Formats: sequence, C-alpha cells, structure tokens
Amino acid sequence: MGLTPVPPVLRRIGVFGGAFDPPHLAHMALVQTALADLQLDQLRVVPTGQAWHKTRVLSPAHHRLAMAELAFSKVPCVVVDPIETQRVGPSYTVDTLRAFKALFPDAEFFLIVGEDQARALTTWREWQAVLQLAIICVAERDNLMGAKPLFMAPKSYESRFRRLQMPAMPVSATEIRARIATHQSVSSLVFEPVARYIDDHHLYQTT
Repeated sequence: MGLTPVPPVLRRIGVFGGAFDPPHLAHMALVQTALADLQLDQLRVVPTGQAWHKTRVLSPAHHRLAMAELAFSKVPCVVVDPIETQRVGPSYTVDTLRAFKALFPDAEFFLIVGEDQARALTTWREWQAVLQLAIICVAERDNLMGAKPLFMAPKSYESRFRRLQMPAMPVSATEIRARIATHQSVSSLVFEPVARYIDDHHLYQTT
C-alpha cells in the first residue's frame, strides 16, 4: 500500500468573489496577476450567492458556478468554491472569510477586489472585521480617459491594503450581457467554453 499524500500547507490564500455573470477575460487577467504578485499558494474564486448589494437579479447560481469552473478550473492553484451559493440568505464577505479562517487557521488571506468595491468597503457588513481577517488587494487598472481617481485607503488602515496594478481592459459583464441580448459576438470577451455554455443554455437572451 502506498502512503497517503500529505496535502500542501496553504500559507497564502487569495479570495476573489464576484457575480461571475459571466466570467470574462478581465477576471482571468486579475486571477493571474494576483497569483503572481501576491505569491499565493491558492486562490479561491467565490461566485456570490444572494448579492445584497446588487439591484438586478443574478443568473441562477448553478449556471454561474458552471461557467466559473469552465473559465478557471484549469488554472494551477485556483479553486472555484461554491460556499456562498450554498448559504441561505444574503452573501456577506465577512462570513465567507470567517469560514475560510476556520478551515485554514494558519493561513494569511488576501481579499481581491476592484476599485469600486474598495471605495464601498465601509458600507459592507462588519467591514472592520473584514480588514482584520484579510489583506485587501485593490486591482487598479491603468487610467483610461475619464477614469475616477485612484482608491485611497483609510489612513488608520493603510497597512491592511495592497495594490494590484492591472492593464487597461475595457470589458465588463454588463457589456457582455448586452451584446448577447442584441445577438452580437462576445468571442473576444469570454473563453470559448464559457461562450458555448451561454449559447447552449440560452443565457442573457431577451424573450
């Protein structure tokens, strides 16, 4: 009988949450940047469950999970985690981080967010606890014409923030959904398996 393999020690874990409705090339660019710049042992991609902060209705969780798996599952050190979609009620980041901390008590956590999310951080549930549980890594894209000023961390919490410099990638899930609804190609914006899944399941199409 062979020896049971010992699981690797996870010392640095990234957490990247979002609707992923659908996941697209800019999401992948951020995943790859975070893995390299933060020297992560693992990055957990976490599709949101019931999004308390979004006014629109998200696509069903099983579709968003499936698309995230198609987009990210072959990237080394990336795990698509259904934890929020399995939770009853609204999804709060603080609950997810606490659950991960219980699973990996010795790990350091890096929460990966965009600039808009970082600006809204003080509106999150128990946002100060979020800062205690994870380093906030803010993805800053190269300035485009008319871009908002760069996010500035609160002075009393500056040590809990890091910046991730991203190339300018003018692509968004909102644009992708709009293009699909008007029967335009999105082949340059999402991975081919994701585009095929969207087509096979008739997602984002107007009725």
